[in-house]
Amino acid sequence: MTQDEILAQFGPREAMEYDVVVVGGGPAGLATAIRLKQLAAEYEKEISVVVLEKGSEPGAHILSGAVMDPRALTELIPDWQLKGAPLNQPVTGDAMMFLTETGSFRVPDFVLPQNFQNHGNYIISLGNVTRWLAQQAEGLGVEIFPGFAAAEVLYNEDGSVKGVATGNMGVGKEGEPTENFQLGMELHAKYTVFAEGARGHLGKQLISRFRLDEGRDPQTYGIGIKELWEIDPKRHQPGFVMHTAGWPMENDTYGGAFLYHMENNLVTLGFITGLNYSNPYLSPFEEFQRWKTHRNIRWYLEGDESQGIKPGKRVSYGARAITAGGLMSLPQTVFPGGALVGDDAGFLNVSRIKGSHAAIKTGMLAAEALYEALVAGRQHDELTAYPEAFERSWLYTELNKSRNFKAWFKKGLWPATLMNGIEQFVFRGRMPWTLHNDTPDHEALKPASQCKPIDYPKPDGKLTFDRLSSVFISNTNHAEDQPAHLTLKDASVPVNVNLSQFAGPESRYCPAGVYEFVKNEDNTERLQINAQNCVHCKTCDIKDPTQNIVWVTPEGGGGPNYVNM
Repeated sequence: MTQDEILAQFGPREAMEYDVVVVGGGPAGLATAIRLKQLAAEYEKEISVVVLEKGSEPGAHILSGAVMDPRALTELIPDWQLKGAPLNQPVTGDAMMFLTETGSFRVPDFVLPQNFQNHGNYIISLGNVTRWLAQQAEGLGVEIFPGFAAAEVLYNEDGSVKGVATGNMGVGKEGEPTENFQLGMELHAKYTVFAEGARGHLGKQLISRFRLDEGRDPQTYGIGIKELWEIDPKRHQPGFVMHTAGWPMENDTYGGAFLYHMENNLVTLGFITGLNYSNPYLSPFEEFQRWKTHRNIRWYLEGDESQGIKPGKRVSYGARAITAGGLMSLPQTVFPGGALVGDDAGFLNVSRIKGSHAAIKTGMLAAEALYEALVAGRQHDELTAYPEAFERSWLYTELNKSRNFKAWFKKGLWPATLMNGIEQFVFRGRMPWTLHNDTPDHEALKPASQCKPIDYPKPDGKLTFDRLSSVFISNTNHAEDQPAHLTLKDASVPVNVNLSQFAGPESRYCPAGVYEFVKNEDNTERLQINAQNCVHCKTCDIKDPTQNIVWVTPEGGGGPNYVNM
């Protein structure tokens, strides 16, 4: 049944009224809610705020490196240390390494670019910080609805955003209501804030509907794949931050990796691959596994019986797309009735590999514009005070200084390293030129006939792993009897175009084994979609060369349940 047919049979949906609805319970969405409630309390106003979170709890879907700059958090909650914010491990040292297959070169500390200097920052689990932020929000009177996915944007007759509707529950694979069916509910608001993270399902629709990206560079993305390991105390260096570039990537492919030493003998390892890569045979997941075999990385993870060092243990896994276009790819962030905050707009600073401080800051700026509008009695108009405040903020200055960082990598690793160094050391981020990107990531793939296949080694189950065992430790779960949330505009395209021209890249760019080509009885091929494996990274929605795959929200509560990620 279509949604219209369901509504005709079971509707109308129950509606709830709020001053502000926030879609997404990550750092940006929670910062928006917290700041609104702070202002309301300060001036003794009543403002109702609700946060919808598609994960089973706030933080369940949050994945980041992460080294956190506490500047925005300190502005939002100055006494965060007294309130027990889980920023427990200060950064104690930095290293930037260039890797070759058999060796490495460490950049001397005195020439380490400012964007890779982390004095005053903290190595964190952003998921745990998000859980703490949710507690602070609830303490201020914010309502949080975990397990409720916003599936549809609602509009007023004048075209302004009215609110959102949550997805139906208890719908079978073929779209038919089951005995457990529950109709979604509508949440109406004077303003709706979208804070879904990179490539937000509804944010993408809003950008298209209101043409918010007109005149901007196409947004570009990376996929970040991460593992959490517990290692031997003798190899653990609390607070040490290491970034690498070079091997195993080719010089013409943007990417890099990190290894962060948290507290309690935990290290986070991550690998970022720019989704503007051109070789359809490349697999970001396999590149990450291969990177761990480098001597500078495996030293931390492997045991050594002769020295009494126990081998490390992998305890968690996840993946998530990140925005990488920077300032030049930012869409307009406001439209009639709402706003985009955090990575739903693309505020991540890719040169620093940091976005949580930007997410919190943009949430605060949006909240201040919202408060001003609400106390003035306005609703459903454009919050122009929000983008104006951003352009006056320290965040704009920071992003402007690094606006060319990703674009230089179109020239290759070494030219990009040289030019980014010149921009930051010589010009101090005040360069008189601006680079532009005119190619969206999905157009970057070359036909397979023009590329060389990549022979990846098989996993050993100790240092390197396969996708399915990785997805298992992400605690990913979806109700099996529900429509697939990975939809195809045209079911013939994966075989007739993607497989025949590009060697089926979806079977390689997905880090969770969702897509595989299998043989039919007549020996023809078909694409099998294992939607239950999906970790909600959004890579398929971004990288599919024909833009035939569309990610939509599954039932609320489905997806990964990350722990300490």
